[in-house]
Amino acid sequence: MAEFASVLGVLGTAAAILFGWAAFQRSNRQDQRAQGKDDGAILTEIGYIKAGVDDIKLEQRDQRAHNESFAARLTAVEGMVHENGRRLDRLEELNR
Repeated sequence: MAEFASVLGVLGTAAAILFGWAAFQRSNRQDQRAQGKDDGAILTEIGYIKAGVDDIKLEQRDQRAHNESFAARLTAVEGMVHENGRRLDRLEELNR
């Protein structure tokens, strides 16, 4: 009977270890799935942020080109105003 109790104890211990290991593995898989979902959500959000930053950069480039065009036109207009000022000065001298 003592031998039976010893064998039963060893089998019980082995079963407890086996069930404990199986429960650990199951819990670990569930944790990994949850972590994977969280990582996927974070990566998706990062993708949205990156797309938004890319859009902002594109708009900034367009605005810079528009500003450069405006500055070139302004410089041309300033030159014309200066030249017209000289013409007016000459006309005033002729009319005196």
